[in-house]
This record gives sequence, C-alpha cells and structure tokens, in this order.
Amino acid sequence: MTRRQRAGALGVLALMCLVAVGLAAAQVRSGGGGGGTSRTLAAAPSCNLSSAKGDIKHVIYLQFDNTHFRRDNANVPSDLEQMPHLLNFIRGNGTLMTNDHTVLISHTATGILTSLTGVYPDRMGQPISNSYRYFTTSGASRTGVSFAYWTAPLFDPAGPPFPPAAQTDLTPEMINEKGKIAPAPWVPYTRAGCDVGSVATANTILENTAIDIPTVFGAGSPEAAEVSSNPAQAFADFVGLGVHCAQGSSLCAAANHGRPDLLPDEPGGYSGFNGLFGAKYVNPMIKPSGPMTDLNGNTIQDATGHVGFPGFDGMEATVTLSWIAQMQEAGIPVTYGYISDAHDGHGTSGNIHFAYGPGEPGYVQQLKDYDLAFEKFFNRLAADGINKSNTLFVVTVDEGDHFAGDQPTPAGCDGLIVPCNYNRVGEINGDLRRMIRTQFNDTTNFSVHSDDAPNVYINGNPSQTDPATRTLEREMGQLSWLNPYTNATENNIMVALADKTEMKTLHMVTADPFRTPTFTPFADPDWFFFATGGANCATPAACAFIPARTSQSFAWNHGDIQDEIASTWVGMVGPGVRNVGDYTGWTDHTDVRPTMMTLLGLKDDYETDGRAVVEPLYDWAVPQTLRAHRETLLRLGAVYKQLTASFGTFAMDTLVASTKALASGSPADDSKYTSIEKQISDLTDARNALMAAIRTGLNKAQFAGQALNEQQAKNWITQAQDLIDQASALAASS
Repeated sequence: MTRRQRAGALGVLALMCLVAVGLAAAQVRSGGGGGGTSRTLAAAPSCNLSSAKGDIKHVIYLQFDNTHFRRDNANVPSDLEQMPHLLNFIRGNGTLMTNDHTVLISHTATGILTSLTGVYPDRMGQPISNSYRYFTTSGASRTGVSFAYWTAPLFDPAGPPFPPAAQTDLTPEMINEKGKIAPAPWVPYTRAGCDVGSVATANTILENTAIDIPTVFGAGSPEAAEVSSNPAQAFADFVGLGVHCAQGSSLCAAANHGRPDLLPDEPGGYSGFNGLFGAKYVNPMIKPSGPMTDLNGNTIQDATGHVGFPGFDGMEATVTLSWIAQMQEAGIPVTYGYISDAHDGHGTSGNIHFAYGPGEPGYVQQLKDYDLAFEKFFNRLAADGINKSNTLFVVTVDEGDHFAGDQPTPAGCDGLIVPCNYNRVGEINGDLRRMIRTQFNDTTNFSVHSDDAPNVYINGNPSQTDPATRTLEREMGQLSWLNPYTNATENNIMVALADKTEMKTLHMVTADPFRTPTFTPFADPDWFFFATGGANCATPAACAFIPARTSQSFAWNHGDIQDEIASTWVGMVGPGVRNVGDYTGWTDHTDVRPTMMTLLGLKDDYETDGRAVVEPLYDWAVPQTLRAHRETLLRLGAVYKQLTASFGTFAMDTLVASTKALASGSPADDSKYTSIEKQISDLTDARNALMAAIRTGLNKAQFAGQALNEQQAKNWITQAQDLIDQASALAASS
C-alpha cells in the first residue's frame, strides 16, 4: 500500500483527503528533455560537513515507499533488479545493505521517521501509523493521523479546527520519551551552517492544510486565508516541500517568505533559524525561470492541474529527483526526498491506487520509468560535478510488503518477456468486530486501527488484565474463518498477539498513554481488518471478502511481522564508503542515522538507538574510537541489535511467548498468562536497562571520542546474550 492509503477505519482516508485537500498524484505525460536552470543563491555563511578528509560536500538522502530488493515472485525480477541504473550505481560504487529491517508497526510513517531520527518509535511517538487511535477522557477512541509537521500537536482530522471539537489529546505529534517534541533531524546540519531541502519527507515539511498552515504561518495569515478560499491550490502551494535554513542564509530571509523555524523543545535551544515552506515559496528561489518541471520537462502539478506539489502519491521518481537536483544546483547541499512506490498506479485522477501484481505490465512499465529517471538524475548530477567523490548518497525504503492475490498466469511468467496476468488481486477484507460477535457471541464494543495488524481499542480503556480484555484476546487467538482465496476454513488467523507488556518490548508504548492500544493482534498477511458495529454475519462472505478489483484496489499489505514485510535495504555511496557490493550483516532502520552522522562528522543532541554500521566503511572514515577493540565492538553491535531491535531475536521470541500467554487460560484460571507476562515484563526491564547502558557507550564512541572499555563491552555482550537466551527459553517452554 502507498503512503496515504488505509489511514485507519474505513472512511477515514476520505476524511483525511477532505481535510488535507488534494492528495492527488502527478499526471503521467510524455515530454521533452529534462533539466533545469541552476542558480547559485547567496550561500549560508559556511556549510561545515566535517567528514574525515573533508571531502563530503553534499548529502542526498532518498527513501522509497515499498520498493523491494527481494523478489515477490521467484520468476519476476525484483523492484531494484528492474532499476539497474540505481542498483548498479549502489553496487558498483558503494554498499547495498541487503539484510536491513523495519520496525513495528511497519508502516510508511514509522519506517521513515525511525530512519530519519535513529530512535525506535517509543522515543519519537509514531509506533502505529499511518494513522492511529487514541483514547479520549470518556474512554472512547478517536483517530489521529501520523503525518503532521514536526512541531504540530496530535492531528485529529475531526478535531479542531473542524467540528466537532471533541479532541482531548493535544500532546505533540512527534512526542519523545520525555513527553516533549522529539529532536528534529535537520538540526545537526543547520547548526553546521548547511541549508537542508526536504521533498515530501515525512513530517519535515507541511503535511496538511488543516493544522500545519496555522501552526507555521498563523491562523490569520494570507496562507491560512488561501486554505479557505482555494483549498486545493493551497495544498499545492504550501504542503510537501520545504527548506530548513542555517543561520544567516538568504534563502529563508523574511523577504523571501521565510518563517521562524521553531523547535521549542530542542535540546540546547534552537533560535535564529528560519524555514521556507511550500512550492509557492521554494520553487521561485531554486528555479526563478519557473515553472518547476520533472526530469522529462513536464510542469509539476497535481492530477487536476494545480501547479505546485502534486500530492504524496504523486511523488514518482521523475518528480522527486528533479526537485532534489534543482535544490542541489541552487546551492542547497543537504537534500532529503521521498519516492512513491512502483507497485501502485500513480497516473491519472481517480486511478492513483490501482494495485499491480508482480510482473504485470503496468508495474513493469512504472519500474522502467523509475529506472530511466535515475539514469537522468545521475547524469544531471554528474554534469553539475555532484558525484561519488564529494557526495554521500543514501537510498533506502520504509518497509517491505506482502502481495495478496492469486498466482499469475501463465505459470513461470517473468514480467519482462512474458507478461504476468492475475485473476484476483486484493486483500481479504474482514470485519473483525462482526466476526468476533458471530463466532464467539461476544458483543464487546471495540474499535481497531484498520490494518493486517489491527490494533484493538476496547471502549472504556480497560486494563490489560480486565476480564473483557482477556476474553477478547483469547477469542482473537482462536479466530477462524472461511478464506475466500482457498475456500477453506483458516484457523488461527491471528498469528501473534501482544498486549501492553509485549508492546513495550516491541517499542510500541510512547510517553502518551492514550495512544497505547488495549492489545495488538498480528494477522495472516493476506487479511486486512476493519471493525463496524453491525449485526452477526449472515454468511462468512458477508464479513470476509475480496473486493472487486478497481482503480482503488489494495493488494500490498504491511504493518505485520512476516519476513517479506520486515526485510528492507539500504544503499550507501560516497567518500568513506567501501565498494563491497552487498553487505549481509543484520541491521535495522535505527542504524541509518548514526552511520550517516559518523561519516559526516556531525552529531545529534540526543542518543540514537542504532549503531554506526562500520563494516562497509573505510577505517580512515570513522573515529579512532570505532577502530579500537574492533572485533569486540563488532560483536557488541551484533548482539545489541538482536537484543534491542523490533525484529531482533529477543523481541520475536518474547512475542512468541506473549502469543501463547494471551491465548491461554480461562476466566477461572489465568495463571499461565500471569506467569508468562511477569517473565516478559522482567526480561524487558532488564533489556531496557542494559540497552540504555550499551546505547550510551556506543554513542560516546561514535560521537564523543570516548572509546569503549573492552572489558565492559565484553561484559555487556555476555549479559545481552544471556537475556536473548532467556527469551528463547521462554518462547520454547511457554
């Protein structure tokens, strides 16, 4: 699924679109040559990227939505295989980390924000996305949306400024473990004197017109007035594009419509910085000859002709890469960009979510278009003198996907020579509340965050040991239903179960307790659940069905725990990165940030949860403190990941135990549940304490010039492995 799809319960997506106005894709057009007129702005006083040899002058970070290194069908080349200009650029010049992993819940916002910050979701506020629910003071639950500007309060599309104003949770959207606004990822760059351009990158730009424009421009501003008078154009003018400027940069001067870049909770303070928000103000500064065009020379506009930002589902490679190149040519040395997936159509109005199967002609053509866009992009940058000798390129993805659909015909089709065709394509849509009511005669009132991992919010916000909670958890563990793909009853549809105890282990519990679900089931990945308040299901098909394939079909599931969903990739090219081709060591999204900061000689004003992945880096490119006791450091890094990561061994084993615990017992005897939960809680507390100690040690070695004490590091390795072994034993014995 794409970035803006399935925002919550059925109907919420439409509400989001109404609120945000204009979430439309860019039109696909044929056109002439790309390129743009470069312009050198009056630069910031100094951009001091402090790499080991001082040779990194540019940073280009790109994050795809749902784009795969692994094959979804053994006969069909993967997404990256069908983009050889990108794949060969990474493998031929740097390193492709092929054993990377997302976090939980594995959705677009969570994946991107974890990569940007280097912390797990419990420390940046978005473990459940791309929307989530939160409990109100009455015990009911409402929808919050993950995508809002970094400093915005929780974005409830039905709350203020729209009636009914029943919103009760006004905590920061990006809430850290201290209940404050999480530190922003552009700060190390701007403090170093570098302007930072952002193209559709989650929450670093304005995400919507409802709350973000009043937040940044003010409720009485001309920009807010445009939202009222011409909402679709306001979306194209102000959403999706921005620059965070260094102090003294003329780009974000007030005369150019720059606004104060306010980060009130930033550690160490953050004052005197400005930002430039929206295509209306950014485009004239980076391309004064206008209008802004994609790499094929087509004016960038949404599907209904509004010139400016084309909507988040319109960020095809030719659009995003053109903006990135134009920013770099205009003197913005650090650029971050988001690229829409290739497995859904992004072409015309009303047809922007057509789900393709692997090897289907539309999918293959879109990947070919993406590949040609990267060819043009790299050639254009090379002509500008921006290349692997002076630029750190980082390319990654938010999460993987599971394809829900029939096997293709003809058998053995590869999509390139023999096109693949599909009979049925789409998730199994299940009305979870009605299914539970029908199978178990349980009328408990609950809502879900619609997903294949449908977080459950029981009305009244009961405790995890409340009888209603425990009954519903047992029922979820026993849920069975007719699978319309197989025409057979599928038992144990929920393959895993986590309550608040295990969600804490999985980094899914934030400083805002109202966002924490009652519990989370993880389903067979072919299923997608929602919840209505209807009556019992008259037939199995009345509550679980494959929708007809239309221009709004959905077939690529994520958010769940399966390997194809968890597995991601990271490509790095640039000074200090060795050309090793593929690196298969275990990494996850939190490692991207510290690895980049280590190469750049910068540091954040907080401790990251990840580790600098030094294996693919030259020794000269990293601090001496990461070269000392190297073998011990690498052993510590490896065991640290398995202890701490959402998809590490410790988390997955405790999830196995949690699943058995939640499905166990009866109202008369819940002793097995109580025993297992106590053990998970104790293990998690011990894990968190050890994680904090190792994290501090790694951060000091990476960014503070303090080498690890080798004996201490060896003790940490022993303690970490012991906790991992205990979790494994608990999973086996439960």
